[in-house]
Parts: sequence; structure tokens; C-alpha cells
Amino acid sequence: MSVRVRFAPSPTGALHIGGIRTALYNYLFARHHGGTFILRIEDTDQTRYVPGAEAYIINALKWVGLLPDEGQEFGGNFGPYRQSDRKALYQQYAHELVQRGHAYYAFDTPEALDARRASEENFTCNFRTRESLDNSLVSGIATAEARIQSGAPFVVRLKVMPGREIIVDDLIRGRVVFQSSELDDKVLLKADGMPTYHLANIVDDHLMEITHVIRGEEWLPSTAHHVLLYEGFGWSDTMPRFSHLPLILKPVGNGKLSKRDGAQFGMPVFPLAWKGETAQDSFDGFDNTGFLPEAVVNFLALLGWHPGGDQEIFNMEELIAAFSLDHISKGGARFDYEKAKWFNQKYIQSADNAHLAELIAPYIAEKGYDVCKEYVEGAVALMKERVTFLPDFVEQGYYLFEGVRQYDDETLQKKWSAQAAENFTALIPVVEAQEPFEAQPLEEAVKAFMQERGIKPGDLLPLLRIALAGTMKGPAVFDMAALLGREEMVQRLRALMQHAG
Repeated sequence: MSVRVRFAPSPTGALHIGGIRTALYNYLFARHHGGTFILRIEDTDQTRYVPGAEAYIINALKWVGLLPDEGQEFGGNFGPYRQSDRKALYQQYAHELVQRGHAYYAFDTPEALDARRASEENFTCNFRTRESLDNSLVSGIATAEARIQSGAPFVVRLKVMPGREIIVDDLIRGRVVFQSSELDDKVLLKADGMPTYHLANIVDDHLMEITHVIRGEEWLPSTAHHVLLYEGFGWSDTMPRFSHLPLILKPVGNGKLSKRDGAQFGMPVFPLAWKGETAQDSFDGFDNTGFLPEAVVNFLALLGWHPGGDQEIFNMEELIAAFSLDHISKGGARFDYEKAKWFNQKYIQSADNAHLAELIAPYIAEKGYDVCKEYVEGAVALMKERVTFLPDFVEQGYYLFEGVRQYDDETLQKKWSAQAAENFTALIPVVEAQEPFEAQPLEEAVKAFMQERGIKPGDLLPLLRIALAGTMKGPAVFDMAALLGREEMVQRLRALMQHAG
């Protein structure tokens, strides 16, 4: 049987970066085995549904390059791929499970259950309490069906029998054993006719022929109920293999990385920016922070998995070739944002200049800079070794697109003098006459000028850098000059002379 995996997020808001890691591991596993990667939208909890969240999920997957083979908006032969479009299907299977003796109709009102919880410590619906509640196990199936026909609200609960071990052979965690006597009778079908996660994902995984379930470790405790559901439906022979991924931990290493940690630690925890109804519900993403999606993928892949060896930079093809579940750690992985920045730097440095120019075009347009594509590529070439994020090209390297805003006056006070002013005055005709106006010939001409006048490099070159960039940092002086051009260089030399007095 060919491998079929699914990524099944809920559209309850912006997709956490941990969700993207789950999608990535499913994608890599499918591609490694020549299988199918499916996107399923699990929107059965309509009370938590957030408009725009489904589109966000799809756009986030597209941004990081994890395109599903089947799924919502991608088509396929096992749809619909949105659970709210499959409501009647779940109802059918819920009633079937009752008929098979593995579930029951429950009529207890929320108020009645709240009263039991208030009067009994640790109350739950299970084999000990269900005979004292209002359900079809007590009244009989005929009476319960008559009540349903008359319009009485009800839920369907899984009937968990005590006294047995439920064994899950997890591909990451090994043998996990649950005691059925410790399990509650989970609600499978809610009073509004919508299924819970437990019923819907089992039915869908079976009908969509899912072979492997790769999901977060928070679902491990529910897996015992899921095994019981497969058994109850008679689907044990086609039950998928389970793998539960380790948590992504906060940068400090304690506790699960949450959606609110971005603001606390000053970093993105979402793939794409999300604009909520309030400022508190709006978040920056890796995209508008200025990450390359390839860097995010590489970073996330190694957040809990590594094939061994010293290699850290992996393109998608290398990740697919190397990926296996047995190299995923059981323990949580710390979200090291400094490492994420390092990956981004490396990917920017190795990226094609034309591609980077396209990526920073929106930032250039936002600033109102009027420069051609070739100029931007030249600026990118000068700055790419010095930046961490895409916006840095126009923020740190602004002086390549506009005049100097602020000079390094501390260095100017040390270096500027009447003699320096005289040197600049004499240098300007040399610059104006230089042909061709390229980095190496210009450098040779300036050095010949310095030698002829007996000027030490330390007395002129730092001032030349400050004239062009305002700072002692930045690209090589003559590379900057060649990019800026003759007229702009002369203008900046005169501007520094005026500023320095």
C-alpha cells in the first residue's frame, strides 16, 4: 500500500509555526516514500471558527512550498476535504457505532452534568458513572430512538469497557500502554450534529486511506480512544501507524512555545503575518519579518529531527532524501531564534541576486525609491553578506538608495581637518575625470592621487567611506562608489565637506 499522510489543521486563527513543522514532517515523509500528502481542514468546532483562517493555512503552506497532492483547494478523489462539508457522513457512522454496541446515546443536559461535577470530585462519564446517567444504556435503545425522533437533544458517546490494556506502537515513542479503566466515554457526536475531533478524524483517516498519522504529542493521550474507535468499526486491519512529534519549547527551554510568545520574546511564531480584530490579536510572521521560506523550512526541519553528521544546510531535495521518523527525538526541541536568524543569513548569502532583488522590491516601493532592477541587483550584491533579514537591505543599506541621513560625527571629529578639506577639494576633479567609472580603476586612480600628494590611507579612506555611507560600516568603498555613480559620489563628497565645515 502506498503511503498516504494528512495535515489536518483547525481554522481557529493564525497557524502556529509548530503546525508548519507538523506539515513539513508529513510532507517529507510522503515525498521520501513516493506517497501522497493531503490537506484536510478540520472545522468541526464551529464555535472557534475564525474567518480567513482557512485561507491563511493554505497560503502559509504555499509560502513554504509544501503543496498538497490532495486537499481543500487542491482537489482529489477522497473529498470533500473540509469536515463541515462531511457532516452527514459522521452522523451516519456515529449511529452505526451505537448499533454495533460500541457507543450510546446520551441525553444528559449540560446543567445536569455541571451539577454532578460540582457534587462529585473528578466526576467524568465512564464505566463507573454511565449507569447513573440519562442514556440509551439505561433506558434501552428503543426508548432512546423514540426520544430522538421526538426532537430530544442528544450526544453520542464512545462506550469504553474497563479492564484491558490498549497498546500503541508509536513509530517515534515506541510501545505506549493505556489502561481502558482510566479512560472516559468521549463525546463523538455533539448535540448540534457536528462530530468531535475523535470521530471525524478516525472516519476521515479511514475513508481517505491514511497509512500514517504524524501529529503533535498533545494528541498522544487521545490515541487510546482512537484505537477503540478503529476496533469498534471493525477497521483494525487498516488502522494507520501513529507517530507523535515532540513539543516545540520556548526559547528559554521551559514550556511549550505559545502564540503569545512572539510578543514576549520579540520574534515571529507564525509563518505569515496575521491581522486580527485588535492589535493584541495581530501578529508578525516570518514572511514580513524578512525570512526566506527556504530558511524557515531548513530551520523547522532540524527542530526535533536530524539525520546525523555535521551538515546543517539542507535544501528540500536533501531533506526528502534524508528524512526518516526514527531520527525524530522524543524530547522537546527548543525554539532557538538566533539559529533561525543564522539560517536566514546563510540562505540570503547564497541566494541569486536577481531573486533577492525581486524579494526586496516591495520594501523599495514602500520607501518610494526610484531605481531600476539592475541597480537593485547591484545593491543586493554589496549588502547580502551583511544583512540578516530582507528589510535590512533598504534599512541598513538605505544610503545606497538615498543620500546620507546621519554622519559618524565621532569619527569625523578625529579625522576631519583643513588638510582633509583640501584633499577632498583636490580629489573631486579626479573622480569627475575617471573613466571607466568602475570599482578597480577608480580605486587605482584614488590611490595614485594619495601617493602623489603623500596622503596616508587612514587620513582619506575612512572619510571617503563616511561621505558615501555616513558610517564606518558597510560594503567596500569603491564598490559603493561604482554603484552610486560619478555624479552621486561627487555630490556626497561635497555634502560631507559642507557638513564637516
